[in-house]
Amino acid sequence: MRGVVSIADLPEPGPSEIAFAGRSNVGKSSLLNALTGRKDLARASTTPGRTQEINFFNLGNRLRLVDLPGFGYARAARADARRWTQLTKEYLKGRPSLKRVCLLVDSRHGLKDVDADVMTLLDKAGVAYQIVLTKADKLKPTEMEKAAAAAAAAVKRRPAAHPVILHTSAETGDGIAELRAELAMIA
Repeated sequence: MRGVVSIADLPEPGPSEIAFAGRSNVGKSSLLNALTGRKDLARASTTPGRTQEINFFNLGNRLRLVDLPGFGYARAARADARRWTQLTKEYLKGRPSLKRVCLLVDSRHGLKDVDADVMTLLDKAGVAYQIVLTKADKLKPTEMEKAAAAAAAAVKRRPAAHPVILHTSAETGDGIAELRAELAMIA
């Protein structure tokens, strides 16, 4: 639909929006591609910080998926990273059509301080969010269970957190149908 580099450029509120947030290289763009069944909808890269704007994808005027720039380390100028981080925070705090944020967390690394900061921002803004563990194919089943249990414990007392922790793999397709079903209930 469009890429946005300033709050003034946001599309008019319309259909429900589901945003995908997470650290750089957590797999946001790859997950969006897997969810939509299109390999090149969102540009995926192995270089941290490639997504530098808020990208909106319109799904038949029923739902908008929103690919947010990653937070944390990025191979970009610090001023640029600060700009898109501020843009993302402003979007997350004040968008009436934003119905849920999927906070993507690399299952191999778990929640980090920067993830907790985003959860606190969303709790204060009253924006519902859900933890989605990515790269599940990289862990053994018992390790995945531990990662999911740790994430569930971390969000247990957070007011805006959705209690269901999902795990996905854009590479193998594991968990994609479950995430689609979860998001379809929102639209």
